[in-house]
Amino acid sequence: MLTRRNFLGTTALALGALALPTGCSPTEKAKIKLPFRVSLNVSTIRTYNLPVDRQIEVCAEAGFDGIELWMPDIQEYMNRGGSLSELATKLNDSRLVLENIIGFAQWAVDDESRREEGVAQMKREMEITATLGGKYIAAPMMGVRQLDRDMMDEYALRFRRIIDAGKDTGVIPLLELWGHGALSKLADAVYMAIATEHPDANILLDFYHLYRGGNSFDGLNQINVARMPVIHANDYPATPPHDQLRDSDRVYPGDGICPFDKIIPMLDKGGFRGALSVELFNEEYCRDNTVEQVLATTLEKTREVITINRIEI
Repeated sequence: MLTRRNFLGTTALALGALALPTGCSPTEKAKIKLPFRVSLNVSTIRTYNLPVDRQIEVCAEAGFDGIELWMPDIQEYMNRGGSLSELATKLNDSRLVLENIIGFAQWAVDDESRREEGVAQMKREMEITATLGGKYIAAPMMGVRQLDRDMMDEYALRFRRIIDAGKDTGVIPLLELWGHGALSKLADAVYMAIATEHPDANILLDFYHLYRGGNSFDGLNQINVARMPVIHANDYPATPPHDQLRDSDRVYPGDGICPFDKIIPMLDKGGFRGALSVELFNEEYCRDNTVEQVLATTLEKTREVITINRIEI
């Protein structure tokens, strides 16, 4: 007997015919309603070294719903004389949702002076995010090499501090799980968010990082995914083993072993209505293709994975 996953794999063309009307153009396909926004984390095209304003242009031209920008790219744009108001206008004209800003402030470290600098940096970057029209900024536990299990409540207090720091700007930090970092377990991220006792506490997940950290995707059933504004989407190969994977091993959604036939229905039924933002670091894609080709393939494969796995067999 064929499993549902095998059936989908052997009948992709038939399912595509069911999902997409005959003779659909790429533009018409892009209009087909999906339960989630399909957005781009610009890590996927960082190899091209495009300035942030051009990143926005190519993302919009490719047909994505939203974008995640990196704070270092924004800072470089400003250092070269660009203004935040101009960048905000470009985002608004592009009709892209600014899903999230990727930042790296060291707000969680034990060293008090570094931590104070990290909190101050987070505040500045929240102000920039708000000026651009964004509502969220990533908050990985940058600089923390290993979790101290006796300090989990202290980490939660540090996370709450940066949540409170964003009150005046309306920007919410998202506690980011990194499969290769100190905060690699979903249970730890959820505990820290709950322990803040703050109504705005939220987390940022990533399919690759969940797998890289040895987590079970069944854990998504235990949390309120409907509150999450964005999840990083990607795929990964069967080899090397999960604990030996590198960021550069990520592949297009559908080209690896990520169990989308399990994850997509789980998110859909759980009420997730945010963005699946594709985050890749695969330099081979960029070396062998133009940025337009990479973006077209990224969008097509991600939409296909969502469409196929929403069909009930």
